Amino acid sequence: MRQVRLMSPGVLEFRNVPEITEVGPKQLLLRVRRIGICGSEVHSWHGTHPATYYPVVQGHEYSATVVKTGSQVSIASVGDNVTARPQLVCGKCGPCRKGRYNVCENLRVQAFQADGAASDLIIIDEDRIVKLPEGMSLDYGAMIEPVAVAAHASGRTSLEGKNVVVSGAGTIGNLVAQFAKLRGARKVLVTDICDSRLKTASECGIENVANVSKIPLEKACKECFSDEGFQVGFEVAGVESSIRSLMADVEKGGSIVVVAVFGKDPSLSMFHLGEHELSLIGTMMYLHEDYLTAVEAVSKGGVNLAPIVSARFPLEQYDKAYAYLDSHRETAMKVLIDLDLNSENQVI
Repeated sequence: MRQVRLMSPGVLEFRNVPEITEVGPKQLLLRVRRIGICGSEVHSWHGTHPATYYPVVQGHEYSATVVKTGSQVSIASVGDNVTARPQLVCGKCGPCRKGRYNVCENLRVQAFQADGAASDLIIIDEDRIVKLPEGMSLDYGAMIEPVAVAAHASGRTSLEGKNVVVSGAGTIGNLVAQFAKLRGARKVLVTDICDSRLKTASECGIENVANVSKIPLEKACKECFSDEGFQVGFEVAGVESSIRSLMADVEKGGSIVVVAVFGKDPSLSMFHLGEHELSLIGTMMYLHEDYLTAVEAVSKGGVNLAPIVSARFPLEQYDKAYAYLDSHRETAMKVLIDLDLNSENQVI
């Protein structure tokens, strides 16, 4: 079967490996159908992700079809379409014992510290499987992972009746903004320095957007929120100027949720953090219930994914998918690897 491994920054290995045939009693054998390339994997491709162990099989956002189940599996049957959490946890550390396995002391994540889904077939334990509703597209199934990131991040602080700024209009920022609306935010403003990403946010139903390379954040907030200001900010851009602006402009006593992975640690204003009594909140991946929330939000139309898909490539063109992301940094959103296509982009 086909498999793609990231050997070192910028170097992919395309290889054939023995096909998997056997599963344990609580495992499922899956045929991978779609893989989404995530911003963190782009960092791995460039060698700037702080916790990627090379070599590693790519892919942690995916949809798949069940081809075999273990004797004790009840979550799905052969022929069902599913997705799965890529977290491998110990179940024994303090966070795991408290139900916070997303911050397991020994956490390994597929495509970073453990092999991922960029193979024709993979085996997944039942407790990480989420069945997709009948009729949900495989494209959307592969995007449940980033939607779950947004579901978890948007739940890290109360948003009901509050004004919210999301800094960064990439895929995750877009989804965080959509979830902020679902969670009862009064107004949501999305900012970026790229007009095309802001256009996509508008197409997804975000009414208020601002290009902060053309208008300062303070002025944009004044125009959007008037004298009410904003009480919660989400940092999804991963740049120092972004988080510093949020901390400077958020209402005193407000909260900043840091979602992005920073390639370089930012210098923060301890004055704003302390004197303004801000809450600086981290967020890490998701719990299983966030996956279920994500599936429900997508299936019921509360989250709009259609405008986010930018391009698709067959498995054999994984490297071209990265090249596309590099050459379309300002416009590309979600790029999918479609395992149902051959190298000529024809359906297998």
